[in-house]
Amino acid sequence: MAHIPAGGGAPAYLTYLIPLVVLGLVILRNSRERRIRIERLWIAPAIVMLMTVLAFSANPPPGPFGLGMDIVALSLGGFLGWWRARASTFTIDPATHVITSKVSPWGMLLILSIFALRYVLRSVMAGGAATAMHVTAAELTDSFLLLAVGVVSAQRIEWLIRARKLLAEARAA
Repeated sequence: MAHIPAGGGAPAYLTYLIPLVVLGLVILRNSRERRIRIERLWIAPAIVMLMTVLAFSANPPPGPFGLGMDIVALSLGGFLGWWRARASTFTIDPATHVITSKVSPWGMLLILSIFALRYVLRSVMAGGAATAMHVTAAELTDSFLLLAVGVVSAQRIEWLIRARKLLAEARAA
């Protein structure tokens, strides 16, 4: 039987097990080809942006360092999303014009790296680095949300550009 801490919280191993299970599902999902529906590429960025706006509205405005972190996180996320989309392989069925995409192993490694970075930073920030850097936990989590906004939005924009180009070439042929 699992040991439950005296405070009534979840067992310590769940802190690592749940993210590992989610990460495994993400890798499994991204390891196979998926159909790209051009008309639905806006949905994921809209959801991530909505969640980010809601999270930001619950926190006080960031300080100067936090604002700088936010700008860097959004920019880095945009670059990483573009890179991940460029590393994806696209195919189109000439008869049906169905577009499929498969994320490369490098693209999956990017997601693994972001998860790992989040856990490393969480440990560092819990160790007292937050006060030394003059940043709050809320500012750090806001920056990670903006990193996600950048990754998802840039990836979908690049996918849209590539999918439209493939579709136009297939229709012209």
